Amino acid sequence: MISEEFKELALHKIDHNSKRVLSVIGWTAGSILIGLVVGLFSTAFGVSMRYMIQTRETHPWLIYLLPFGAIIITFIYKKVLKTKDSGTNTVIAAIQSDEKLPARLAPLIFVATCITHLIGGSAGREGAALQMGGAIGNGLGRIFKLSPTDKKTMIMCGMSAAFSALFGTPMAAAIFSMEVISVGIMHYAALVPCVIASLVARAVAAHFGLGAEEFVIGELPKFGIKTAITICIFAILCGLVSMLFCTALHTYEDFLSDKLKNPYLKGFIGGCSVLLLTLIVGSQDFNSTGSAIIASCFTGAAIGLEYFLLKIIFTTLTLSCGYKGGEIVPTLFIGATFGAAMGPIIGMPPSLMAAVGMGALFCGVTNCPISSLLICFELFGYKPMPYFLLAVAFSYWVSGYTGLYKSQKIVYSKYRSNYIDKHVH
Repeated sequence: MISEEFKELALHKIDHNSKRVLSVIGWTAGSILIGLVVGLFSTAFGVSMRYMIQTRETHPWLIYLLPFGAIIITFIYKKVLKTKDSGTNTVIAAIQSDEKLPARLAPLIFVATCITHLIGGSAGREGAALQMGGAIGNGLGRIFKLSPTDKKTMIMCGMSAAFSALFGTPMAAAIFSMEVISVGIMHYAALVPCVIASLVARAVAAHFGLGAEEFVIGELPKFGIKTAITICIFAILCGLVSMLFCTALHTYEDFLSDKLKNPYLKGFIGGCSVLLLTLIVGSQDFNSTGSAIIASCFTGAAIGLEYFLLKIIFTTLTLSCGYKGGEIVPTLFIGATFGAAMGPIIGMPPSLMAAVGMGALFCGVTNCPISSLLICFELFGYKPMPYFLLAVAFSYWVSGYTGLYKSQKIVYSKYRSNYIDKHVH
């Protein structure tokens, strides 16, 4: 006869396995749902963004509205959100703790980012998408009454889905949301849901004609000791540039907030500064995403060293005064132009160095080496792997504890296996 103890153990194991199966089924269905919802929302956002940018390019006079755009955005946020918004930091903080992430943040960032690009603010779209996706994921988690832990996974799923739909890099998008939260550890429990949501959202975006980014590097020089040393030196410079960008962004934002307590005055003065700089430069190439300049880095166009510095200044002025949008595309612009300008100086192909610069800068400002490598592979292919590998590693090492997102935590030191648990600066 089977003992009662054995029966109890068997029943317990069956019950445990049943719960596991139900959990897998539930998360698969939930991931598909969030991929569909966020994919549709992000596709609408991407199409709207494209229309806004085309409208501004057709009507250049719209930049003269720059002093007023930030005022309008500030007013909308105060009336609708009624709490201080700190961009992607809000989403990261909601995953790290139980801080509230309002669902209404999604339509707010949608409208605000469209206004920013319509009148020529220098910002991106993927960072805004992270906020939208996270807010939608959190909202679905509340609807289905998920536990706080599962709700955080839903937020990460939403972030992956939005990033994948807009940028067309589902592999990097799936990993990025798990890697960006806490440097030194990965939230592997969210791996399968994030992968499913990322792939579904990308499929939705592709179905409605939202294409993925594509860049062609061309012929590669032979990888050897000399080229390896050159890439290492260049990556160190990229790490320093990423520190410059993050420091400028945070320092100027703190300076404006300290000196101008009235957010409407801050928005007006900040908008005027972006407009004035645009008129001084005499071109709108550095306004909005600057995608045309990024593409020109791979077509042999002449790129000056001042390009990356100008983009840092334009983006710092824009995002510090109340305009909304992401920092990721400006980061890629800075990396691409810095690499294309440095290429002829160090005797390397400009297109290759533009690609390497994009990967290295992305890593330097996000502290996400794995995601950075995956983005490089998805954008440029696997063939330049040694260049990307060295550049990402050295940029991650050199950039220290700076980063775009102040809520991001450095759990383990970059230089030794020590637990430090500190926020980036």
